[in-house]
Amino acid sequence: MPRFVTLRFDEVRGRVGPSTTHPVRWEYRRSGLPVEIIAETEDWRRVRDPEGEESWMHRRTLSGRRAVQVREAASLHARPDAESPETARAEPGAILSLERCRLGWCRLEAEGHRGWVRASALWGVYAYELVQTMSADLPQSPPCNALRTAALDERSEGL
Repeated sequence: MPRFVTLRFDEVRGRVGPSTTHPVRWEYRRSGLPVEIIAETEDWRRVRDPEGEESWMHRRTLSGRRAVQVREAASLHARPDAESPETARAEPGAILSLERCRLGWCRLEAEGHRGWVRASALWGVYAYELVQTMSADLPQSPPCNALRTAALDERSEGL
């Protein structure tokens, strides 16, 4: 069930519990901010933000689009290789759209700038996206959500 999503609107209220009768815990003012869904009901999602704070949000306020927040200054590279040319720089706190991850790198986009960043510099990706290696069992460049599904399926078989 845990998965990353983004805030759909510029203003989103995070509540203490899963209803509009619960008090507002946080008011978020950043469309596209990545959050992690950690629990859910039919209409409400309990989310964790990049600072580790948890609150409940209505499902309509969230988008399935993936994004990441840069934890530390990072270079965007032309290829998933630290020796490849730098295409742009991202400052800590920057929000970038996530296109895909592979081999510990993620391809990101923001304001027309694209490039690969080491996944370890980002909040909004899972550990298996940091260490994923090439395998005959997995496609070479899956979208992050497809990679997550494949990893979950592998774990489910062992239970």
